[in-house]
Amino acid sequence: MVRHCFGRLTPAEATYIPESERPKVHRNARIYILIYATVIGIAVASRSLRPLMLVGLPSFYGAWLMVVFGLTQHAGLAEDVLDHRLNCRTVYMNPVFRYLYWEMNYHVEHHMFPMVPYHALGQLHQELKADMPRPYPGLWAAYREIIPTLLKQVRDPAYHVRRELPPQPPLSAAPEPN
Repeated sequence: MVRHCFGRLTPAEATYIPESERPKVHRNARIYILIYATVIGIAVASRSLRPLMLVGLPSFYGAWLMVVFGLTQHAGLAEDVLDHRLNCRTVYMNPVFRYLYWEMNYHVEHHMFPMVPYHALGQLHQELKADMPRPYPGLWAAYREIIPTLLKQVRDPAYHVRRELPPQPPLSAAPEPN
């Protein structure tokens, strides 16, 4: 951010940030630096950590939790498949974690119906449950699968967890449309 504030990019960034977008990158970096400097100034002037606890520090004391939750979404699952039930996980979480994670623990549902607002994902999960792979009962259950899978993928990058889908009725058994 500091580099961008001074109008510089790394050689790698220069390959993917179009020339026309670079002024925006530099402007936004300057705005962020100004905000952080203002918050630090207010914290020093008020002799309080409260301003820092609201702006800036949440990235340090909260970001680790996002990584813990985020790895459960796709880690170790199939890639390049069209059926989201095979490349996403739904993990049951307690109400506090669901709130902090904006209900993204219902990740299969989120990918299948991305326009459903986050607060309705739990309800959507209840409606779709019969057509979904079995959800994980919690973070520990998900990580009991993820960690060994990632270790196997070090030796065999093509390895992935094969999700078991519920049996589907034959097409001939489907009800006739009205």
